[in-house]
Formats: sequence, structure tokens, C-alpha cells
Amino acid sequence: MTRVAFLHTGAVTIGTFAALAAELLPGTTIVNYLDDRIVADLGDQARADSVPARVDGLVQAAAAGGADAVMFACSSISELAAPAAAAAGIPVLRVDEAMADAAVRAGHRIRVLATLATTCRPTLALIEERAARAQVSPALSSEVVEGAFAAVAGGDRDTHDRLVGDAIVRAAADADVIVLAQASMASAADAVAVDVPVLTSPRLGVERLAERLEAS
Repeated sequence: MTRVAFLHTGAVTIGTFAALAAELLPGTTIVNYLDDRIVADLGDQARADSVPARVDGLVQAAAAGGADAVMFACSSISELAAPAAAAAGIPVLRVDEAMADAAVRAGHRIRVLATLATTCRPTLALIEERAARAQVSPALSSEVVEGAFAAVAGGDRDTHDRLVGDAIVRAAADADVIVLAQASMASAADAVAVDVPVLTSPRLGVERLAERLEAS
């Protein structure tokens, strides 16, 4: 039986990916790994350097447990996927890669919304990487939605979705496509209606994972 590990940096995403895996990866055994201090430690100079080794350790634990593939459920660590895959010897997928590809196809003006400053840089870098692969040069901009992460971390999903929804409406005025950088933001996309695509990573990421597993 195929076994897939999801690496989370917050418990808030576990349920989302469990539901998607049940739908899109039927018959697959799912294992969740969680280090809920990674995002905070990325913003702490004294601890940021510890993150790559911790991520490597979790991926190697997944490989030792028989995982056929690992998916990073957090965009803040997506740039660590390639070295972690090389060290563990199994595929490691970035949840936001398919979303970045969709954004590059959707339009020239790409607006990235995040609820954490630590997520903006890797998300923008990933979109630039995928744009270069597609041989296009989009105009990128970004915004950190203040207060939204604290709200969802404290269990107040309604406030999170309202704050992110307001940012989506603002962004839609001068963007061709809006990217929600974190998987935890996906619920906010359903709270508003705008005239441009609003891309979220969980479903697109798990669909790509399913394609990868089917091809292997």
C-alpha cells in the first residue's frame, strides 16, 4: 500500500490535507509529521539555522517509516524540499508548486497574499522560479495580512477569513491573479467573490501529488 507523509508546521492544516487525501488519494496510508515551532523559529535569528536540519530529520523519519513520498504542507519551508529529498532518497513535493504554475499561466500581474512575513519571500521566489521555467516575466507584488495569522492560530477562523477576504478584494482591483501563500488561508477564498482567480495550494498540491504517485 502506498504511504505518503505530510509535513506540517501548524496543526491547523492537518484536517484540510486529511480530507483531500481521502478524496484524491484513496487507499493511501497517510502519516502526519508536525513541528509547530518552525514558523516562529524562522523569524528568530538564534533558531532559524536549526530549521533545515529539523526538516531533514522529519523527512528522514518519514522515509524510515516507509513513506513513498513526502509533501511539505507549508510554503515557508518549500525551498528546503530539494535538499531534503536528496538526503532522504524519496520524492519531496512542495504544496505550493502547482499553485505557482497555475499563477504563472493565469496572468501577468500576480499578487501574493500571506499572513506571515516569513512566507512571502519563499512564495515569491517559487513563482519567479516557475515563471523562468515557463519563460515568462510576471509583475509580482505582495502583502502580509496583519492580524490574520494570530486570529487563526488562536482558533478564530472567522476573523482570519474576514481579514484575508478584505485583502483579496483590495488586491483584485489591480491584479490578474491572486495567490494565497499559505495552505491555512484556503478557507478565506470561499468568503468573497472577485473577478480574478484566487489560487490556493492544498487541492492543487494534492492533485499534483496524486499525479506523481500514479506516474511512479
